[in-house]
Amino acid sequence: MDRQKILFADDDPEIREVVRILLESEGFLVEEAADGDEAVEKMDASVDLVILDVMMPQRSGISACAEIRKKFTAPILFLTAKGKDSDKTVGFSAGGDDYLVKPFSYAELTARVKAMLRRYCVYRGKETVSGGKVIELPGLLIRTDYNEVIKNGTEIQLTDLEYRILLLLAGNRRKIFTAQNLYESVWEEPYFYTCSNTVMVHIRNLRKKLEDDPQNPRYIKNVWGKGYRIE
Repeated sequence: MDRQKILFADDDPEIREVVRILLESEGFLVEEAADGDEAVEKMDASVDLVILDVMMPQRSGISACAEIRKKFTAPILFLTAKGKDSDKTVGFSAGGDDYLVKPFSYAELTARVKAMLRRYCVYRGKETVSGGKVIELPGLLIRTDYNEVIKNGTEIQLTDLEYRILLLLAGNRRKIFTAQNLYESVWEEPYFYTCSNTVMVHIRNLRKKLEDDPQNPRYIKNVWGKGYRIE
């Protein structure tokens, strides 16, 4: 079985060494980068997961994430000393999938990495998702056999979390999903009240990619006080 490849960027060489040794002991192949520019240069289709320190010289982790997202959908985990909701919102808006606030335990890091890679493997079709089902919406086609989303003949590039949110909503049309429903189903983690903002940012990013007018969405509707649904 091929080893899953992780790209880890941090400007502190000691942290890079410790994290590399930890992840390699778990069976992963680790590629190191000393800053955001190097992370962007080393990113390619062979990378299964990206870990970015937020505060780096030359190019920050946020900027590197935004650049990587122009071409790649691999999950991105931020490491940061900042844990405020506003800081997380900036990271999620740039295309990040998860946040780990320093100081963190190595057990928590490996647990997050494994959970994100497990979700990504499902997204890329390495496991059976929906038996090759095709879901059709007006002007939108979701092909679960290839994990493709096509709008008016053009493929839309989604992150794994965005795709899973869309697949859940589209596969259960007219059903209302609360933020808690979405988080526990897609992230597969316990829900806390702060997770609502995480869901909201991912819904907003998804609308930017799918909707002609994100302020007046055609697909993902808000049911005020209740949640989200696709009609």
